[in-house]
Amino acid sequence: MSETIRTLAELQAASQAVSPARTRLTYLFDEGKYTELDAYAGSGSELTGVITAFGYADGNPVYAFSQNIDIRKGALTKEGADKIAKVYDLAAKTGVPVVGIYDSYGADVSDGARALAAYGELMMWSNNLSGVVPQIAVVAGVCSGSSAILAESADFAVIAKDAALYAAPNAEGSADAAAENGTVCAVCDDDKAAVEKAREILLKLPQNNLSPVPIYEFEEPSGGSYDDANSLAEAVCDAGSVLELSGAFGGAAYTALAAIGGSTVGIAATNKTKDKLTAEDCSKLARFVRICDSFAIPVVTFVDTEGFAADDAAEASGAVKSMAKLAHAYAEATTAKISVVTGKAYGAAYIALAGKGANADLAYAAPEAVISPLDPVTAVEFMQHDDLKGAEDLTSARNALADEYAKTKASAAYAAANGCVDGIADKAQLRATLVAALDMLSGKRISRLPKKHSNIQL
Repeated sequence: MSETIRTLAELQAASQAVSPARTRLTYLFDEGKYTELDAYAGSGSELTGVITAFGYADGNPVYAFSQNIDIRKGALTKEGADKIAKVYDLAAKTGVPVVGIYDSYGADVSDGARALAAYGELMMWSNNLSGVVPQIAVVAGVCSGSSAILAESADFAVIAKDAALYAAPNAEGSADAAAENGTVCAVCDDDKAAVEKAREILLKLPQNNLSPVPIYEFEEPSGGSYDDANSLAEAVCDAGSVLELSGAFGGAAYTALAAIGGSTVGIAATNKTKDKLTAEDCSKLARFVRICDSFAIPVVTFVDTEGFAADDAAEASGAVKSMAKLAHAYAEATTAKISVVTGKAYGAAYIALAGKGANADLAYAAPEAVISPLDPVTAVEFMQHDDLKGAEDLTSARNALADEYAKTKASAAYAAANGCVDGIADKAQLRATLVAALDMLSGKRISRLPKKHSNIQL
């Protein structure tokens, strides 16, 4: 640091200057209190454009960094990157989550190759911590270039509605666009709401991959309409515990963090009010399951879908690859997995989302569930074609056979009799069934064959 700041008093004054970066940290920590790290670290004649700290969120330790737009527009220097790297290092040593608050136009170009190398080191740290401690990114202002890549490397990213997230120069990168393409899981009214949303997500996660999921006092749900995935989640999860994520992305899929019987669970569901599952829906579900699995959060999957979208447009968007990624995410996950077929479950969708064995430890069905290798209409056309010959009203005859097929060979009772589901639970029994199943699976332990990683294309 140059002679611009010489005395301790000057350093203290500079480090305590009011800024959006400091204010945002107060939103994260209990009572707005935190302990700053490397407060006097400088870059040239100024302090670095990032504040690093630790404190507590609902009594649990948390590390955080907050980029300071008031210093060089938050541009990252080597010294600033070193401060963030120290946070990652401490988080790795102590098993404590990291929250990053982004407000920067990227690397400090005057720092040249040093800044680029610093970003590379931070990306290595973020990657090494992925799946070890929770990482949450808050986009509070501009988050561009390499900063955008670093933010998106977190487990969850939230954004203020007036903020921008983009990697390419001069891109728009609006908050709404980030939500619609699945880059962020929530758009909030302002920076305060965004940090508070990050805290809300954080409090539903364990401290690290070796810690148990959080346990809460809870109230029974007050009931639900079962009209869509969210109302179903509200009906079976503890009152007030459901936190939907990525609602603007992949409309036929639903993901949420919640609690059942006081313990955190991940809710993954197909939304019966939407169309068949697309590549976006598969990607949304697969990523969510992988995050839950990283921290041993049980996954409860509600299935009510006619299957995957199968047409030229879907194939062009890489639907088959997305289906494979989704099936792989479930099969690879070693956390407790429970599936409930609440309506339709046809073909590959049943196998990927609800199939007993690799993709579900325990599988249940509602009494009205229809579980079939094919849509019932297609099934009877294929298997009972001769019975349709000579019918005066072919459509009516086909539908009658399909209805009979759905009530017999595709029924929940038939699936249970043939070992495809472990039990049948109606609406009144479903929550109790899930509480009991989660309790029994709480001690689940499983080992995979030794390998570096799976080879499914992500």
